[in-house]
Amino acid sequence: MSRPPLPDPAIPTYDDAPEALIGLWNQRRRALSLAEGEALPALDVDLKSLLATRVPEGEVLGPRASAHAVKRHEIRQELVGFTELAALNGLLIAHLRKKRAPRPAARLFRRIWAEEADALLAELPPRWLISSAITFGDHGGTEDQRRIGLAVNVLFSLMKLYEFERLYSGTAPDAAFPLRRRRRKDMVLDLPGFSLLSGGLDVNLLAQIWDMARDEPVVGRIACHLLDQLNRDPRSLFRRLGLMRTDLVAIRAEKTTNLASD
Repeated sequence: MSRPPLPDPAIPTYDDAPEALIGLWNQRRRALSLAEGEALPALDVDLKSLLATRVPEGEVLGPRASAHAVKRHEIRQELVGFTELAALNGLLIAHLRKKRAPRPAARLFRRIWAEEADALLAELPPRWLISSAITFGDHGGTEDQRRIGLAVNVLFSLMKLYEFERLYSGTAPDAAFPLRRRRRKDMVLDLPGFSLLSGGLDVNLLAQIWDMARDEPVVGRIACHLLDQLNRDPRSLFRRLGLMRTDLVAIRAEKTTNLASD
């Protein structure tokens, strides 16, 4: 049986990279314009009051709304029933992802997480915790915060991409791929294969981020919380690799037993 032809390396996945990619990225980072009279809360806003108030249902977006108002409405619709502090955190993230953000945004974002991390860790779903940690990559107050934020960005963004692709495989997210299906070659960039029994790539990846995060009191707490949730979730790549390791050990043990009995 002949092998299928290898992809033509002269045909790129993204045309005109990196310029086109950077251009598209910058388009998505246009600042959220504010209409007259619109502003973010002051840096000294009462956070406890925001924690004590819930986002109501039924808010209506007015006509000719600014980009800020549209994004604010979108976030509040998603977070109906959550605290006003959760909604403000989401709005700050939306602004801080852009090229420019209102002056108090970064400082207010850091203050929220420095003072009310316990409440937000208990309330926010992983999607918003990941976004919060990623925001520290660009807007952390220290080098450690920025490094952890960037590491979380790479880990969870790539994880979202490959887990989304997996949805098309027809295999349940908590089911390991059968070992017999493995192809021996065709790794991207001709990378060497990963050894299920002796390879440490998964451990090295997670341990380095966890080690950076566990002594950092702000974004480090978010990262450790997320990594702990990831460790407990049966639908992750890391759990599936663990299942595959167990299967491989069992197969080899059976072969050894059969050889010994022959």
